[in-house]
Amino acid sequence: MGQEQFAAMLPTISADLIAKINDKRKISEVDAIKQLYASKLYAALEREETKVWQYSTDMLYALYEQELSTGEVTFPDV
Repeated sequence: MGQEQFAAMLPTISADLIAKINDKRKISEVDAIKQLYASKLYAALEREETKVWQYSTDMLYALYEQELSTGEVTFPDV
């Protein structure tokens, strides 16, 4: 995927994940944004070459929860 295509997709992926964090954790949208953008998961998500952007919103949320509970993110082999 080209960088231009990836840059166009990332906001949609992020918005879906932020909405899920907001809903599941019962925190404000602003807090969900701050927490996601400060995470290791987001650092990986914003790099196209990691291919993390291919995961479903549910999988991304599970990885986010994993990072919150353990401090680490372990990406599944897909």
